[in-house]
Amino acid sequence: MIFMEEAVQKPEIEAVAKPVTEGTATEESKHAADSDGTMAKTDKQPAKRKKKEAAQKDEALLFGKYSVNGIIVNDQSMQKYVHFTPRQYPNIFGRRKYRSYYNSHINIVERLITKLMRGGTGKKVGGKVIRTEGRLQGKKIKVMHVVEDAFDTISKTGKNPVQVLVTALESAAPIEDTTRVRYGGISYNVAVGISARRRVDVALKNIALSALIGAFKKKKTLSQALADELLLASSKSPDSYAIKKRVEVQRIAKRAR
Repeated sequence: MIFMEEAVQKPEIEAVAKPVTEGTATEESKHAADSDGTMAKTDKQPAKRKKKEAAQKDEALLFGKYSVNGIIVNDQSMQKYVHFTPRQYPNIFGRRKYRSYYNSHINIVERLITKLMRGGTGKKVGGKVIRTEGRLQGKKIKVMHVVEDAFDTISKTGKNPVQVLVTALESAAPIEDTTRVRYGGISYNVAVGISARRRVDVALKNIALSALIGAFKKKKTLSQALADELLLASSKSPDSYAIKKRVEVQRIAKRAR
């Protein structure tokens, strides 16, 4: 009877134990699969992060050399119109030209490049008209290399050329100007304030004109003339052409008040 009971009870024990072993096996297999998946994900995540960080680092370097992070614009009115789009070569190929005020949202270095792409001074400067005879008009890649060479010259002084450009714009931007008003058959000049957007435009134009004048019929190259003007304007030197124009405009406006 004892042997019969053992024989009867033994299959029940096996029947109860069998699903438990199957469940534990499936759980262990799932846990192993999950651990393998998480290990694979953790192996892939650092590689993706490194690629993303490297891409961001490359994008933040202007011309592949100069960082635009940490550039300070002290003039609060100009902060809205001085942009630093993280591009290795500042060129948007005119994608925003149909938007209103599209110039205000372009990289400030690209705006300097476009200001240099001109046929000359357009009017008499120092008793003569300077013409480039088409050597710069429409040749953006050529002018881009000129600006890059100028930035290389500035970087030898131990300064960030992008910060030097921003400081030069702040120093060369006039605060007020004059406009001609006709009232009762009499025309006279009236002093008016200048918007921040126009201040940036005037400063860029004067810096570009200074570079063209400095390299016209001289041994100095255009990149060297541009580098010298940026350094002089950033230090508020009276020898800077852009600083001279700012002082002249504000002096005339002061008399017309």
